[in-house]
Amino acid sequence: MTIQLALALLLLVIASGGLCYTFWQLQRSRILIRVLNSQRIANSSAIQKSRMDFYEVRNRAKLLEDTVSGGASAVEKMHRAISNTTFSLVDHFSKDDAFRQNARKARKTHDQTSKQVYHAVRTTNRAIHILADTLFISKAEKRATLEKGTQEKPSEKDQ
Repeated sequence: MTIQLALALLLLVIASGGLCYTFWQLQRSRILIRVLNSQRIANSSAIQKSRMDFYEVRNRAKLLEDTVSGGASAVEKMHRAISNTTFSLVDHFSKDDAFRQNARKARKTHDQTSKQVYHAVRTTNRAIHILADTLFISKAEKRATLEKGTQEKPSEKDQ
């Protein structure tokens, strides 16, 4: 009976050792999983940050375009109100018909010229925005969408 008891005790010690080794491996695996997960989160955060930076650049460019366009519209309306008031007063208070006709021609020329100037300001603003989008934002978008592992070296043209 002592041999059976010694054998059972030996098997119990081996089983306990195996259980301890398994528990130690489990703890080690949990630590490695935590490290791996934290690295995944850090990489994901870096990618998300670069995407958010790209969206911020794009939104700032759009805000700038809208601001210039809105400012031009506000200045145009103010300019039109001042010129309408001035030309209306000249038309109303002038006693000479020849002077009144010249003022009307001047008003027509003034209105056409000012419309063309403000149209040119808006067109130029749009063209500058398109150029900036092509030169800067497209490159930022490429950088934001490419992952670090698959990113190719930028060519001389891209730099």
